[in-house]
Amino acid sequence: MFIDLNCDMGESFGAYLKGNDKEILNYVSSANIACGFHAGDPSTMRKTVTLALEKGVAIGAHPGLPDLVGFGRRNMDISPQEAYDLVLYQVGALQSFVHAEGGTLRHVKPHGALYNMAAKNTELAMAIAKAIYKAGPELILFGLAGSHLVKAGEKHGLQTAHEVFADRTYQLDGTLKPRRDPNALITDEEQSVKQIIRMVKEGLVRTVQGEDIQVQADTICIHGDGPYALEFARNIRSSLESEGILVRAISGK
Repeated sequence: MFIDLNCDMGESFGAYLKGNDKEILNYVSSANIACGFHAGDPSTMRKTVTLALEKGVAIGAHPGLPDLVGFGRRNMDISPQEAYDLVLYQVGALQSFVHAEGGTLRHVKPHGALYNMAAKNTELAMAIAKAIYKAGPELILFGLAGSHLVKAGEKHGLQTAHEVFADRTYQLDGTLKPRRDPNALITDEEQSVKQIIRMVKEGLVRTVQGEDIQVQADTICIHGDGPYALEFARNIRSSLESEGILVRAISGK
């Protein structure tokens, strides 16, 4: 049994530093690198790509909404065409840095509000999947497990990865509880570990309504910007391996 462990990275901007990418890369198998719209900048993109290649971590593009102030976590009324354009633009930018450093872009994972909007909106999901396919049909699309985004990727012929979250709570329809709501984030490490082990081994997660729902777990997201992110990443990996679950990047086609 194996699982991919991914982390959002490259989210510093100019003089503002965010996260501990260099150290967290020792514990994850995939890195989702911000592409400059919700976070990141060209220099940060290059540096993060270089670090990931040095650590042997699979590299993915992490395109988001053009909202630096809101960190890409606020919904925007964009059209499917706009979604296509902004995703293709950002993936292409990171793709160039990866190519220049001698690496290969492995996957694409939309960020924040864009990710959550596409999980529920079929038209947005199809536009995003089309942009990823046009950027490279060999790319793997990371999307919320069971969502419209994953289904759109499959319709476009992309390899997809159903993503689950270590530090987020779930609702009955399989979506994440919005960050602005109480109990949206899991801050207790033991609770988080139990949730991911159960998702991987049993394919089940307990919702905030107190009922279990089925969930497919191909890759687990951890966030690298919290105060204890490094310790959390280390313990999550250790806990997975102690359960006999190998951590490795998802193989492409």
